[in-house]
Amino acid sequence: MVRSQKPEVRSQRIKFFFLFSLFFVLTSCYSFTGSSLSPEMKTVKINTFPNNAANNLPSLSQDFTVALQNRFLQRTTLKGAIEKPDLLIEGEISDYNITPTSVGAATTTTSGSTIEALQNKLTISIKVHYENNVDPTLSFDRTYSDEAVFNSDLDINLIETAQVRIVNERIINKIYNDIVANW
Repeated sequence: MVRSQKPEVRSQRIKFFFLFSLFFVLTSCYSFTGSSLSPEMKTVKINTFPNNAANNLPSLSQDFTVALQNRFLQRTTLKGAIEKPDLLIEGEISDYNITPTSVGAATTTTSGSTIEALQNKLTISIKVHYENNVDPTLSFDRTYSDEAVFNSDLDINLIETAQVRIVNERIINKIYNDIVANW
């Protein structure tokens, strides 16, 4: 009975050794950080994104810029630079809009019929200019846009900041992925 267990133990050891070797080979070939930044890229400069949208939230420019700076400085090994950065990210907030997305039934009042919005949509668009001074072929100009839908019966003054934070986070994810993960 002891001899019949040896081939099973040997088989398990071979499987373990194979899986460990495969894991070792894969981890040496792939970085789990997902970053495609080359080791030569050491500095980044992210300029303030001015709010040039017709409608705007006064704090949007500062909130977006700081969140984008934090993302790059906290999730990469890049350091902030004032002059001659390896990566330069700048742009503008080009659109900020709150529009109704679905309407309810018309209600009749003494002043006439009124149609109420059931849901509203916040849309933010950001134009981004990205310069990669280490590999200029990776530089680009793109517009990023995202939205958040919310119930119209909520007070916009109470929820606007939270909705803006959600949309900013989504746009920053797209920018970060396009630059760092190169997806």
